[in-house]
Amino acid sequence: MDLEKLQRDLKNSYNRELPTVNERVEDIVKHLVTEWNVDANELNLHEIKTLATAILDIETKTLQDEVEILLAQKEQIERNLDRKSEALQELKYRVFNAMEMQVNPDDTQILSKLHQVKLQSIDLFDLLGEMVESAIITALEKDTDGDIKEATEEMIKELTFEAIKEGSLNTIRIRKILSTILQSAIDVAEATPTRAEEILNATLKGMRSGLVRSIDRFKKRLAYMPIEAKHILIEDYDTIIEDLNQTDILFSQVVQTQAAQSLSSTEKILLEINQNMSYDLEELVHISKEAAEIMRERFSALAKSAVRKADNALKSQTAQEAKRMGKQAWGIAKTALESAIKSAKSAAEPKEK
Repeated sequence: MDLEKLQRDLKNSYNRELPTVNERVEDIVKHLVTEWNVDANELNLHEIKTLATAILDIETKTLQDEVEILLAQKEQIERNLDRKSEALQELKYRVFNAMEMQVNPDDTQILSKLHQVKLQSIDLFDLLGEMVESAIITALEKDTDGDIKEATEEMIKELTFEAIKEGSLNTIRIRKILSTILQSAIDVAEATPTRAEEILNATLKGMRSGLVRSIDRFKKRLAYMPIEAKHILIEDYDTIIEDLNQTDILFSQVVQTQAAQSLSSTEKILLEINQNMSYDLEELVHISKEAAEIMRERFSALAKSAVRKADNALKSQTAQEAKRMGKQAWGIAKTALESAIKSAKSAAEPKEK
């Protein structure tokens, strides 16, 4: 059977005037039997495919055309959204810069409050990457003795801590923060190959110290968390426990992933540093397991009872709003990352004798 001729005939003979799909399909199958002298039950795979394709092309043409139009509109909207989102971020920066110009630069309290609002309004990860790059470049510019390791490690530790400390300790969030910091450091290191090992060594050690400090802070705060935050922990109990028991693996995976995406020279440096840091990661493992154990002791019973019965007190509108705001507050930094940079820069600058 000539499949091309069959397909043309099916499309020409298809009766679009019949009221239902069943009637139209039945009619074309009858046409196939009478005009082509074949038994519909004995069609081979290619013939069935030709029949089905011809019917589908006719029946779905209107919807297919509409889908194509909508897809084109969707792509146009996405392009417009990207442009508008970028413009929105730029405008936010200009607004906060203008506000900061009206503040006394020596008034650290009002600056801290302004920066806190800024962090709530601007893409954190976009800001974080730029700040890491700025901090490392500043350390390079201020370097007077050819050793930037200590100053860079301190700055990265503070930035890592400030970015992580107030938010959830889930794997996705921590991985994103660590990857953002490390990628910015890699960019500077590859642009300054003679200092690459110093930059990357200090960055990884600073990230580790900042992560340890964040988990230690989380451990100490478990006993004093408000009821809203405790219920957030209960909801994510299993996930947080699991994440806390593999922070060392997470850290190494971030390094390996970023290394694989970098220049071969950078990859070699990162993998060597990561290998040599295996002993340093013991502190991270220890503090993480301590936090997990405290969380088990304090919240495992609550987590189990929460599964068995609802907490009526948390069903009220006020409590739900408090819970929502608690999640938001817990997911942003309370102190400005810019302040961390400024304090770290001050520590990096040589003091006058």
